[in-house]
Amino acid sequence: MTTQTLAVPAPTTEPAARTWPWLLFVGLGALVVSLAQSLLIPVLATLPATLDTSADTVQWLLTSTLLVAAVSVPLFGRLGDMFGPRRMLLVAIGALVVGSVVTATSTNVAVLIAGRAIQGVSAAAIPLGIGLLSSLLPRERSGSAIALISAMLGVGGALGLPFAGIIAEHFDFHVLFWITGAAAAMAFAGIWLAVPESPFRSGGRVDVIGAVLLAGTLVSLLLPLAEGSDWGWSSGKTIGLLALAVVLLVAFGWSQTRIASPLVDLSTLRRRPLVLTNIATLFFGFALFASLIGTASYVQAPVSSGYGFGSSIVVGGLAMLPGGLCMLLFAPVSARLIAWRGANQVLAVGGVIVALGWLGRIVFTGSLTQVVLGATVVGIGTSIGYASMPALINQFTPREEIAAANGLNMLIRSLGSSLASAVGGSLLAAITISVGAYALPSLTAYRVLFVICALAALAAATAALFIPSRPEQD
Repeated sequence: MTTQTLAVPAPTTEPAARTWPWLLFVGLGALVVSLAQSLLIPVLATLPATLDTSADTVQWLLTSTLLVAAVSVPLFGRLGDMFGPRRMLLVAIGALVVGSVVTATSTNVAVLIAGRAIQGVSAAAIPLGIGLLSSLLPRERSGSAIALISAMLGVGGALGLPFAGIIAEHFDFHVLFWITGAAAAMAFAGIWLAVPESPFRSGGRVDVIGAVLLAGTLVSLLLPLAEGSDWGWSSGKTIGLLALAVVLLVAFGWSQTRIASPLVDLSTLRRRPLVLTNIATLFFGFALFASLIGTASYVQAPVSSGYGFGSSIVVGGLAMLPGGLCMLLFAPVSARLIAWRGANQVLAVGGVIVALGWLGRIVFTGSLTQVVLGATVVGIGTSIGYASMPALINQFTPREEIAAANGLNMLIRSLGSSLASAVGGSLLAAITISVGAYALPSLTAYRVLFVICALAALAAATAALFIPSRPEQD
């Protein structure tokens, strides 16, 4: 199964002064997409009363986005390689604008869920942006750009929590969507006017069968991971969907070996560097998302819990802010380290730093400053790791397949986050203490979660050590 490359010119030699708008607008798009994904988390508990509906229904404001994003990322990556990553990036950012307007103008929960589902399409913007800049910029300048775009995934999540908390305290939650819609519109206009299209194409046709099977697989897998704690992990619905996911995955894999232009080129599974990079990505995705669920709620727990500080929603979100800012600041540092030591070694270093951050969270619990420092160390390590992943993907992938390869990597990162949500949510719900009339997660529950995160980060570092420094010469 080979694809025809329609054009393979050299990357642009435009001076940096003329290409900075490319990074500005693609980076803005990646930031607002990441921001939109975490924006509702701080206000979720207040929405059942506001919308006059149940907590289970409100949860679909997150779940619908997750499911659509999981399907859109690999599909848009393939379409980006076929028709141009800039074109599909505009579609992804445009979906965020439309979804934001829908959610900002309605109080009907069904319409809100539909709007959030439309926003889920925009998750493809980050790998598409990485693929676009990789194809436009020369290697000596693309490293910093790719590191910055990749870091936006963590930066947006860290900024979203305090930002949403501040807005929720003073304004109606619809303001959140007006802000994301306006920022996305700015990014759309900037990309449309200032960023050129990639010169690379892979050709081929859309694999409709593969897209349907992959969508079914991801929905069947992610839905029970998102809802399993409410449904019960031993319930027939949970087990049945997970079993269906396995069946559909087998069918999807079989279909990809029978189609001339598959949605996912399974020959990449024979490229050891890509397999190891994606394994490391899964563990990194787990460790980062666990930081979101293991920091804000931790510092908001009452002092009587034995570990919490009784902080407000805003302070809980602000505890994540230094880590998010460090992810932004360390993006160019990561690019220089990659150029100096190689992306594989830098990825391993990132994993070790993340593990040290989690070990610090286990040991040092006496003050809010210690918690923030631990979360910041995790953020620094994650920034270094996230910069290394697309660098490795691009290093071992033909240019005309970069968007799809980064899309698959982004999907695996999301799977890691979903696993963290499922495992972390179950742990925190299972190991509790009684505080007045309420049952809260115990310090032991958090420590067990942090140990798992540290082990996941070390597993990512170990996988990175087995990635070769450069592609083998034929």
